Amino acid sequence: MDGERRRRTIKRVLSGIELLAAVLVLAGCAQNPPNIYGVPGTSPSPAAPWKAPATAIMKPAAAKASPTLPQDILKSVKSLTLFNIVDIALRNNPDTAAAWEDARSAAAAYGSELGAYYPQIGATGDANWLQDYSQQVRTSFRERSYSAAVQLNWLLFDFGGREALVDESRLSLMAADWTHNAAIQTVMLNVETAYYNYVSSKALFEAQQATYRQAETNLDAARDRHHAGVATIADVLQAKTALAQAKLALDSLEGQIQTTRGALATAMGIPANAPYDIEIPRNAANIEETLEKVDTYLALAEEQRPDLAAARAQAAKAEAHVRRVRAEAYPSINGAASWGRTRYDNTDVTGSNYGGSIQVSVPIFTGLSQSYNVFQAQADEKAARARLSSLEQQVVLQVWTSYYNLKTAVQRVRTTEDLLESATESYDVALGRYRAGVGSILDLLSAQSALEGARAQRVQANADWYVSLAQLARDTGTLNISSTGPASGGPAK
Repeated sequence: MDGERRRRTIKRVLSGIELLAAVLVLAGCAQNPPNIYGVPGTSPSPAAPWKAPATAIMKPAAAKASPTLPQDILKSVKSLTLFNIVDIALRNNPDTAAAWEDARSAAAAYGSELGAYYPQIGATGDANWLQDYSQQVRTSFRERSYSAAVQLNWLLFDFGGREALVDESRLSLMAADWTHNAAIQTVMLNVETAYYNYVSSKALFEAQQATYRQAETNLDAARDRHHAGVATIADVLQAKTALAQAKLALDSLEGQIQTTRGALATAMGIPANAPYDIEIPRNAANIEETLEKVDTYLALAEEQRPDLAAARAQAAKAEAHVRRVRAEAYPSINGAASWGRTRYDNTDVTGSNYGGSIQVSVPIFTGLSQSYNVFQAQADEKAARARLSSLEQQVVLQVWTSYYNLKTAVQRVRTTEDLLESATESYDVALGRYRAGVGSILDLLSAQSALEGARAQRVQANADWYVSLAQLARDTGTLNISSTGPASGGPAK
């Protein structure tokens, strides 16, 4: 009997040695780095690019359906207004969608943390089967039992740690909501800027068409004078050159229209080749209103900037985190209770078991981890406060800059109005003098060039005014500066 046992023991030892040897062999065969789908996990050298296996190349996602637009907007898709465009952008832009989902995620996290105030209840159940043999009495027995239990655990007191944790999640939710609001305002600013760039391109194209027609008129006048023998062929050639230059500028603006149109479509969250168009607003920029003092807008930004509010919430969250980490150094009190029933098949006995306890947990020594956790939380809070201070300074600079940019834009609109009026009169006079034979072709072409530049500057000044107004609206944290105007409105009264 003892010899049989020794043989079994030796056999088990040998089997263990064989298993250990196999493990060592496999470890020696391990590759560094391991293969990915049959190819090396990294490139052979720093200078060589990694060649991915065909199975690892990410396939492009299936083409998405075009964004769903409201029926009332679809009816006027060829003549969208700025309000339609902003509506489309807020529905389809991925930036607002991502910020909204982040806020929803933070809301779910807040709801989860609120569960710390309630007891945690769970149920367990098991089935046991046991067969045993007693050598002393040379008998065996079998036993089957089934049990089920309900357990309750409840955190009763932890020196404010639970409250601080809930405050953290609440402030995270508020920061996410403010960030969503900031994303909406950023999208609106981007859409308005893209809109006025497109409007400006179309308006410049119309202005250049007028210049082209005037260049044709100039060429006809030069030809008439040449046929009458009162002008040389040089006048005709110069007029032809001016006409060709006007046509070249017209062709360039056609391409610019398409690029700005694609940029506006992208800002709306729809494909650049989507079939849509806009009409050029014919109402002039309302610049008769006067701006408030810059301090008024600074105070407005201090109160309404959503990114500033988000930064304040993040700083408050960091402060709550410090409180939570500090509370971990103090005792916590938990209540526990359980109740269950067990049934034994072989004896047909069923019994209940229950219990309750109050548990006090006191951290005594944590290897200095607690001290360093508090130090880290305090450093994070100071960093959040510093970022808040930096953002506050940036907000002041942004409002200051956009305010004076708008004031400059107002002056440019007024100046270009006078410039266009005088350039138009100058061209009319030069054309009349040339036709009457008392003016030169150079005077006429110079007047035409000045008028062309005045038209372009007028269009650009109007666009800059609207963009500057939208920028001030965004920098002050309000969607509307005033109720007037087709964009964010005119300057505030």
